Amino acid sequence: MVVSYKKLWKLLIDLDMKKKDLQQAAGVSPALIAKLGRNENVSTESLVKICTALHCDIGDIMEIIPAKGGESDGSQ
Repeated sequence: MVVSYKKLWKLLIDLDMKKKDLQQAAGVSPALIAKLGRNENVSTESLVKICTALHCDIGDIMEIIPAKGGESDGSQ
């Protein structure tokens, strides 16, 4: 499975916010914003900070995409 933060970037566009604005509002590091841009895993605590700053739910900023062809990555 793959994590995608496309919803977050679309939400920022709708709110007329830049990544730097999000960083400051949520109190997260530039490195975390970079990880989100690469669709890497981040802590739940960081996602909660972002959701609190944007007044939204986690499902509004990310989605989990199943592996193609029903392949398993070995995690449960």
